[in-house]
Amino acid sequence: MSSLFGGSLLGHSPMEVSDKRPLGRIWILQFLFAALFILYAARLFNMQIVSGDIYRRRSLDIARRTIVLPAQRGEIYDRNFTEPLVVNNDTFAVTLTPAEVPEGDIPGLLTRVEGLLNLPSQELVNKIPPQYYQLYQPVEIASNVSFDAVAVLAENADTLPGLSWQPKPIRNYGEIGSLSHIIGYVGNITRDELIQLYNQGYQQGDVIGKMGLERQYDSILRGKDGLETRTVDVKGRRISGDPNNSRRAPAMGKNLVLTIDRSIQVLAEKALGKRMGAVVAMRPNGEILAMVSYPWYDPNLFNRRDMSREYFRISTDPNTPFINRAIQSSYPPASTFKILMSTALVAENLINPETRINCSGSMEYGNRTWHCWALGGHGWQNLQQGLANSCDIYFWITGRDNVGVDRISRYAKAFGYGRLTGIDLPGEAEGFIPTPQWKERIFHERWVAGDTMNMSIGQSYNLVTPLQLTNLVATVINDGVGYKPHVLKEIRDPVSRAIERTVIPEILHDMRNETPPKVFETVRNNMRTVVTQGSARVDNIRSVELAGKTGTAEVGLPDRWHCWFTAYGPYNAASRDEQVIVTVLVEASNPWDWWSPYATAIIFQGIFAGQTYEEAVAALGFQWLVPAQGRRE
Repeated sequence: MSSLFGGSLLGHSPMEVSDKRPLGRIWILQFLFAALFILYAARLFNMQIVSGDIYRRRSLDIARRTIVLPAQRGEIYDRNFTEPLVVNNDTFAVTLTPAEVPEGDIPGLLTRVEGLLNLPSQELVNKIPPQYYQLYQPVEIASNVSFDAVAVLAENADTLPGLSWQPKPIRNYGEIGSLSHIIGYVGNITRDELIQLYNQGYQQGDVIGKMGLERQYDSILRGKDGLETRTVDVKGRRISGDPNNSRRAPAMGKNLVLTIDRSIQVLAEKALGKRMGAVVAMRPNGEILAMVSYPWYDPNLFNRRDMSREYFRISTDPNTPFINRAIQSSYPPASTFKILMSTALVAENLINPETRINCSGSMEYGNRTWHCWALGGHGWQNLQQGLANSCDIYFWITGRDNVGVDRISRYAKAFGYGRLTGIDLPGEAEGFIPTPQWKERIFHERWVAGDTMNMSIGQSYNLVTPLQLTNLVATVINDGVGYKPHVLKEIRDPVSRAIERTVIPEILHDMRNETPPKVFETVRNNMRTVVTQGSARVDNIRSVELAGKTGTAEVGLPDRWHCWFTAYGPYNAASRDEQVIVTVLVEASNPWDWWSPYATAIIFQGIFAGQTYEEAVAALGFQWLVPAQGRRE
């Protein structure tokens, strides 16, 4: 029995079994440890020897920081290319990389930055919302930071993880006054703008033109940003001497030279004064010498840290300073429309120019009495006298009985009314020229002869911009050719200052095939009598002879009218290159003073006598001028 129960079934003792079982397990564990060691060794060998270069590059990428070096925008000059109108000031932008800040410390860091930069903490918090906390991309938290402020940040760099700064020039617009509507301003790109422009190379944090030429020629002005790649340690400090550090310098944007003459701009600005309205001074080939719209705004306000508040204040101003009234507001052309009517009458031989129509001051038509602006009447008027005296009755009758609405609309469109001039400024208005079909579609009413009569004197539904009226006069001067207005003259290299591109006048519309030059010569002669014998009476200018046309547009108020005057000179110049067209509009929102003809006279006197506003006023004897009261054509 003992042999049966005391030993193993296999013939081994219990001691022998207990000795061999642990030994087998040890061998298994040793084998596993050896295999793991070999695998890890092979992996380390692969990482350090075989693929060492790859991982070394990756480690450098993690420790390497790439910074965008913003390019300076090109400068802007007037046509004389002397002193720039717009330059760049050197400032800094401060950025924060949220993911580099220890978790939970971003609010505290922003509080410290607030004290160092003297910025409202809420403004900084808004720029780094919680959803940005894991972002490895730098976010700009402050711009227009001075060198002294950056020096303070540098002194405290050890307590400001993730914070960095780099040069970021800002625009300095000087004292450009009314040129703000032409030049515009810049600002940081918005999310909507980035969506539209991303494929054109724009990125988050870019500065972009918002209005005027800054917007129109942004791709030319903005230049090309540079890049600086630097290797940093765990605290973000630059490791100098690393061969992987590199720098690509930014390329400054191109310089713009405008057709604007700064002295004429100031002259026109002062001549208009603080009256809501607009002035356009232009060469017959489309070169804009001056463009004034009042009120204007100061674009330097948008460089301030409270720019959002300034933008809101200006955009909600009931006088709409952002609107360039020369191209973005349209008005009834009033009696200036009679230039167009005269052209149609002569070109189509619709009436003998010497045929006279009696103006008694009023006429009966339909179920109403139509009153000429001169309540006492003008007497018998031929075409030249009708234009010179701006006789409403003459043009009511000829418009209704001779020209007709279809022909009026056709000539208006031939002169460019009701469509864009294509000037190189954003936001231009088309104006409007009505047709019988339009009235039927909009008001469900039939066009009647009374509509044609109103249209014939520039009232009715007619709307034009000051620039469109100026271009109409240019077309008359050019015997039927209208050029596209433009404010850019040249593009120049910022370093060599060499001309890279010159703007060539471009034909906008051409009436020469339908209208012979003799027609426009007749119209010009008749416009001359407006100044010498008619409603303008500003022929006391000794420096230049003028031809032009007045206009007073009714707006439904008993004592307010839009006041127009458009003129050109010298009247009989040997070359069109010597001539200048000036159009002045004073809105009905101003107290009535019939100022447009006087402002025009001051501008022409200043241009052709080489005088300032003050000198021109003295030369014309306008020092003690009390503008005429009441409605005048």
